[in-house]
Amino acid sequence: MEYRSLGRTGVLVSPLCLGAMNFGGPTDEEQSIAIIDRALEAGINFIDTANVYNHGESERIVGKALQENGRRDHVVLATKVHGQMGEGPNEQGNSRYHIVKACEDSLRRLQTDRIDLYQLHRPSLTIPQDETLRACDDLVRAGKVRYVGCSTHPAWMVMEALATSEKYNLARYVSEQPPYNLLDRRIENELIPLAEKYGLAILPWSPLAGGILAGKYTLDMIDSESYPDGTRAERSGEWFRSRVTRAGVQVAAKVQALAEARGMNAAQLATLWCKDQPGVTAPIVGPRTMEHLEDALAILEMSLTDEDRDTFDDLVHPGNAVADFHNSNPWMKARLNV
Repeated sequence: MEYRSLGRTGVLVSPLCLGAMNFGGPTDEEQSIAIIDRALEAGINFIDTANVYNHGESERIVGKALQENGRRDHVVLATKVHGQMGEGPNEQGNSRYHIVKACEDSLRRLQTDRIDLYQLHRPSLTIPQDETLRACDDLVRAGKVRYVGCSTHPAWMVMEALATSEKYNLARYVSEQPPYNLLDRRIENELIPLAEKYGLAILPWSPLAGGILAGKYTLDMIDSESYPDGTRAERSGEWFRSRVTRAGVQVAAKVQALAEARGMNAAQLATLWCKDQPGVTAPIVGPRTMEHLEDALAILEMSLTDEDRDTFDDLVHPGNAVADFHNSNPWMKARLNV
């Protein structure tokens, strides 16, 4: 397997990252641990979770799995901080108060003495970045965190953070984790060029567009506003359903045809496209079942051809979007009209 550098750190990670959002619900503990063990057996050495995933249950399961299989020292373990973890006003956000407490809580759930990549799950639009970065820097200096990164930040805030770190000699972001898939390519306009210039790893979430690119949705479902049990649209409500656009479903149908012609399924081809896009380090695949994981593992050593890349560019032009995967971000003012 071709391992890739995590930004400019020199740390090598697998070209797919195992996302743990489903662990602890809808995927139970036993199946979650089996998925983790199988992924590591196949060569994946990068796991991403967050404290808010099932309110800490995902972190607990990941920690238990790594204790039981004895693979903690062979895994680049990433988690995130920002979301609401309690009833009080300071149980969320990017303040020093919350970050330091949340880090201790995550370390306990993960049963480890350090977090390899600690990420700001979302930006704060009210807290100065030097407050946040000083807290992260203290955690790095204390040995509780090895590297810091961010998730779903606008390019200008990533650049501001890099400048702030340089100005005050603080720990520097090594990665950004944005939404990125064939249906929403807008990070190619500013974030990808920024990452390539300054040595940031790009770790896309939702490479399958929440299942749209796996062929889970049809135009009839959109027209009837009726979605199958267990799908993201059925479970998550209007904020996700608005991402299931007619244009996106039509693109997904074309991806399905391309996949069949190549002896693959649509989920595999869509993940392969994301994995091999310029600037991408490792898409985050979040299997709900062992079957989902096996689909992803099959493309670990595959490569996208230049001809295939041109074909995808004809479906959705670079830098454009036909579904809005930034619609849950408070900083994103634009909304698509597709």
